[in-house]
Amino acid sequence: MSATEIYELRMPKGRLQLWRLERLADVIFALVIIRLFTLLPRPETMETGWWSLTDMLLNNSSDLVMILVGMVIVIIYWIQHNTLSGYLVRTNNTHTAIAIMQLFALLLFLYAIRMGSKFAGTVEARVLESGTAALVGIISVFGWIYAVRNRRLVSADLPEPEARDILMRIMTEPAVALLTVPCAFIGPVVWEIAWLAFIPVSQIIKRLVPEPAASRDTRP
Repeated sequence: MSATEIYELRMPKGRLQLWRLERLADVIFALVIIRLFTLLPRPETMETGWWSLTDMLLNNSSDLVMILVGMVIVIIYWIQHNTLSGYLVRTNNTHTAIAIMQLFALLLFLYAIRMGSKFAGTVEARVLESGTAALVGIISVFGWIYAVRNRRLVSADLPEPEARDILMRIMTEPAVALLTVPCAFIGPVVWEIAWLAFIPVSQIIKRLVPEPAASRDTRP
């Protein structure tokens, strides 16, 4: 029997399930980032009409912006996921189901970016990207609410004000993503500008909320 198998046998069920869930999330987030990188335009043949690197970048500026913004959003959600995981001491089947739903929403966001690169001129594609980005964050909010209620899955030492501040801060990303939905109906330029404002606006909102104590590993 390997050392890993012995470690898992000694681990409490809820803690073991949390450990496996974290590994699954790490793999999914990493695969999404890799896949986003492969969506970057590349001159595979001379039939593309690209005669220089500058020409290629200019002809695909819209796709480049969305892929880069999508990459940043995924990284933000990954950091958020790791931060919230640091407060958990265990998980259960309900919380695991919520977490897997978030990972599925993340894959839908990747799919939406892919569709957006194919149908960049359609309102439906823009709404799909905004909606799936917001969905990832909304599910994360529900997961945190479930975890902290009656201290189901977090340490009893976590102060209520700190748990509430964390909730307010993780609501920022889905709220800002939802604000880009009406922009999708105005036009592609306005929608892209709204996405470019995603990061600074979310950071401004977060600064208005008291920052909780540094994330700590409260697990035994």
